[in-house]
Amino acid sequence: AYAVRYLSIEEAQKEAFPSATQFSEVQAGRVWKAEAGGKVVGFFVFDRVVGKHLFIDYAVALTPAGAVQKVEILEYRESYGGEIRGASWLAQFVGKTSGSALKINGDIKNISGATLSSTHVTEGVKRILAAYGNRLR
Repeated sequence: AYAVRYLSIEEAQKEAFPSATQFSEVQAGRVWKAEAGGKVVGFFVFDRVVGKHLFIDYAVALTPAGAVQKVEILEYRESYGGEIRGASWLAQFVGKTSGSALKINGDIKNISGATLSSTHVTEGVKRILAAYGNRLR
């Protein structure tokens, strides 16, 4: 009853890479390469983590060099804690790389009342950077 779908994968891809003319799957249903004029402009990674009890669908847009360009919450199912969708909270991830700490109450601020959601999305972004940040070029 509390699930809110903010963006589809396709809508999030277009927001993350407005200049892209093509998205090609690199890993089925999970990773896409964004291209414009035959040039790679970045990578789009879909993922899902558990908030407190339910899944949070989110996406990470990576630059061709593997840094975070944007993080977007696609669907949030918990009854509270939706503040993690706030632009200022999500902006903390921009520019982070696989070498970044990505730690709640460290380089990423916690959101009171959304501690588990904040922590799990942060851990998810860190996992994506570790898995894809240097491997997609």
